[in-house]
Amino acid sequence: MTMEALKVWSSRPLRHLFHLAASPPPTSKSYLPVTLVRCCSSSTSAAAAAAAPKQGGRGRRSSAASTTTSTSDRDAIRAIRLKKVEELRSKGYEPYAYKWDRTHTANQLQEIYKHLGNGEESNTENDQVSISGRIVARRAFGKLAFLTLRDDSGTIQLYCEKERLANDQFDQLKSLVDIGDILGARGSIKRTEKGELSLCVNSFLILTKSLLPLPDKFHGLQDKDKRYRQRYVDMIANPEVADVFRNRAKIVSIIRQTVELMGFISVDTPVLQEAAGGAEARPFITHHNSLGRDLYLRIATELHLKRMLVGGLEKVYEIGRIFRNEGLSTRHNPEFTTIEIYEAYSDYESMMNMAEEIVTQCALSLHGKLTLDYQGVEINLERPWRRETMHNLVKEATGVDFIKLGNDLNAVKEAVISALDLGPRNPDRHSIEACSSVGHVLNEVFEMVVEATLVQPTFVLDYPVEISPLAKPHRRDAGLTERFELFVCGRELGNAFSELTDPLDQRRRLEEQVKQHNKKREAAEGKEKKDDNDDDVSYDVTLDEDFLTALEYGMPPASGMGIGIDRLVMLLTNSASIRDVIAFPVLKLQQ
Repeated sequence: MTMEALKVWSSRPLRHLFHLAASPPPTSKSYLPVTLVRCCSSSTSAAAAAAAPKQGGRGRRSSAASTTTSTSDRDAIRAIRLKKVEELRSKGYEPYAYKWDRTHTANQLQEIYKHLGNGEESNTENDQVSISGRIVARRAFGKLAFLTLRDDSGTIQLYCEKERLANDQFDQLKSLVDIGDILGARGSIKRTEKGELSLCVNSFLILTKSLLPLPDKFHGLQDKDKRYRQRYVDMIANPEVADVFRNRAKIVSIIRQTVELMGFISVDTPVLQEAAGGAEARPFITHHNSLGRDLYLRIATELHLKRMLVGGLEKVYEIGRIFRNEGLSTRHNPEFTTIEIYEAYSDYESMMNMAEEIVTQCALSLHGKLTLDYQGVEINLERPWRRETMHNLVKEATGVDFIKLGNDLNAVKEAVISALDLGPRNPDRHSIEACSSVGHVLNEVFEMVVEATLVQPTFVLDYPVEISPLAKPHRRDAGLTERFELFVCGRELGNAFSELTDPLDQRRRLEEQVKQHNKKREAAEGKEKKDDNDDDVSYDVTLDEDFLTALEYGMPPASGMGIGIDRLVMLLTNSASIRDVIAFPVLKLQQ
């Protein structure tokens, strides 16, 4: 369609504007009662299709044009719909309503009237109902037209019959409603001869005029990147996406109920912190103008929750957003949600039991059972879950016994390189050679060889002290800590310790952590910066002196645990990527 033709088409007067005979005359801001739609596609979509260049001799469009809305089609549709908005307002009708009095949701009507037989109608005064939602489909057959209305609860059919409508509304108003418009409708309930529960429409209003076309209903919104960037379109085109976020909300609610029934109370800790502590992770740095100094977005809630234990609260937890300035992947997002739990007078055995309780309660609430499918693999959450030490798991996988090798770092590296047959150019060999302690080598081998094999729920116990600066020393095995990580489907789901309460030991460990970080930073200076800066260590790591002061006042024996809520939701909703369970994930810049 040429621009001149489009102007002529879109500026035609909307002859179809009028109101129900029973309605009062329109005021300057009245709403337009509308009734009908066009078969199969919206009127503007049809117009845009008609305007598109013909292909193949018989008016057939190319296959590419039939599966997606081109930019030119989209712009043409938007221009047409904007003209409708202008003309509606010029006639005194408001296409963007202030409210709508709804009596029922679609799902409520499906439940209330499930007894209706085919062809039966309930049209008493008490059966006059009002609903609202988005029009997602429509079709027409002679003097009948059918619209599918979707609200937050589900869908219901709108049954529009020419004889039910005053005057010639059926013919005059059908061109005003487009797929994507949000409508309010009133009428009685009927089950059609084919068994479809329907609202027999007496009138309805345009509550919000949609300007942009929805994705093709047969192909949906398939571009993954666009789905994440425009989550609102994703949820319209793929209703099952909204179910993931409903289930996420339910999981968070069950977690809260579970821990609060055990006597834990919710605490809010600061997002902006003077020292980013509680974990080894690169922080986001921001600047406070009034205070004139840099602050960090928290990388954990741990140290402030422990302060609450010092203050006398014995069971505390927080569900909150965590920020780590690291890479993107199917299981990593720079901002994510965790629950951290701390309990006085308990040890890490208590946290294993609590982890089992939280996850199984969520699974039962969501699925009613403890076996579930995750990406084609059956996961069994029946308690108790496997518990095994990191040393034994590495020995099973590689044959290397780290306990027998002792603290000879070079001997340990040689044994690992030989057992794993790591050639000179193998990047894993370089990772092993770069390790600064036996504990770091053990952890590196575990991540390389063992982690991905832990499909069924497994508690990995007793981590080296070098990689566990906040965990209590193991009461039996020197060089280890009372720490576990929970793995399911080859990924970490939780991390817990018997908490370190000795302020002098804690200071030594944190000082060593700072020392090791500064060594890495010095070694990295002068080297060419990588495009992927996940290994960037240019940031400062400082001691949280206030936390160390709090420990000197005395923290009771305690255990603590963090569980990644995003990864738990992934597991329980069978979602392959963390982006599927975060409504608005961080993405790379769009090219």
